[in-house]
Amino acid sequence: MAQDIVFDARTDSAKSWAWWLYVAHGVSFIFTLGAFSFIPLILNYVKRGETTRTFVHSHHDWQIRSFWWYLIWMVVGGALFITFIGIPLAYLVWGGAWLWKAYRLIRGWVTLNNNEPI
Repeated sequence: MAQDIVFDARTDSAKSWAWWLYVAHGVSFIFTLGAFSFIPLILNYVKRGETTRTFVHSHHDWQIRSFWWYLIWMVVGGALFITFIGIPLAYLVWGGAWLWKAYRLIRGWVTLNNNEPI
């Protein structure tokens, strides 16, 4: 986006928090398939209010939505798996959700490093 971004101490701190939350979501995603992403999610909710009227606010929203949609798709895959009829479809849903979440984390992190809203 072609916009002038003014950095002050508040924005710099908010960006740093968002950066580390992307890392925390990513670590949880890689090592626990997102099972412990509720920890950075809570911090996203806590820190989001401090980022009002900065480009970082959109990154908290992005991470929050990514968590909830990933959880929904994991539950859908679980429901398919439980029925036994949908086991291959469950693996397809889980794999698709995993790739989608990886994309969201990478795209968000890159966009944040470019000082752009997402």
